[in-house]
Amino acid sequence: MPPKLSTQTVLVIGGTSGIGLAVAAEALAQSAAHVTISGSNPSKLAAALSHLRGALPDADHSRVSGYTCDLSGSDGAPDVEANLRALLAATVAGNGRGRIDHVAYTAGDALPLTPVSSLTASAIHAGGAVRFVGALLLAKLLPEFTTPSPTSSLTLTGGVNTNRPSPGGWTLAAAYGGALQGAMRGLAVELAPLRVNLVEPGAVETPLWGSVSEEAGGREGLRKRFGERSTVGGVGRPEDTAEAYVYLMKDRFAAGAIVESNGGTLLT
Repeated sequence: MPPKLSTQTVLVIGGTSGIGLAVAAEALAQSAAHVTISGSNPSKLAAALSHLRGALPDADHSRVSGYTCDLSGSDGAPDVEANLRALLAATVAGNGRGRIDHVAYTAGDALPLTPVSSLTASAIHAGGAVRFVGALLLAKLLPEFTTPSPTSSLTLTGGVNTNRPSPGGWTLAAAYGGALQGAMRGLAVELAPLRVNLVEPGAVETPLWGSVSEEAGGREGLRKRFGERSTVGGVGRPEDTAEAYVYLMKDRFAAGAIVESNGGTLLT
């Protein structure tokens, strides 16, 4: 029996670093016919494409493509929906298959660790622009670019803090994670038979950790704090958590599911 992804195409939004880049690499390792990645930074996109193609024979470099897509809704990119539509159209035109079979939405920006006493309305709205608003707009558009069936899927990304919030300003992240849980279940019903699921990573060390201030513990502080809360004695790696996304692409009976990859954090 051929590998399940061997005739299928994958789009990883937020695929230029961290978990998203690892998902793209694992999908290629699982023989996906074509993998497309997107990100907002052109230089990071170029580096990610070089990394992915470097693991493939020269003849297979065409199995990978990538496009820039700004989901921030900032002044330079106010129309997130238009950007997503352009990305989906380019992906379909470039993958040689005329459709997208699986989308992993791993996009996320650096979320400031702000105690609720210091939150503002603008900070609350900004905190969900990429993680939540972008995910819902993607779900709105995706049926036009896929063939909804049990062999197609959309996988969103939440986080362990929804179920076990950490002290020190993680309330906003927990709130949007909870919103994503509800959105995923609603979408799994509304977009059926396309399958919609959610991965909730725990403390997975990614480049976003570099944005944590020294006052909040910095990268080393996060390693220590989250490692102590894990039953496996450390923090996660993107390539470990990537397995959850690829599993959800391959399991045609997984719909409305939450898969956790958190090193046992919820048990301690």
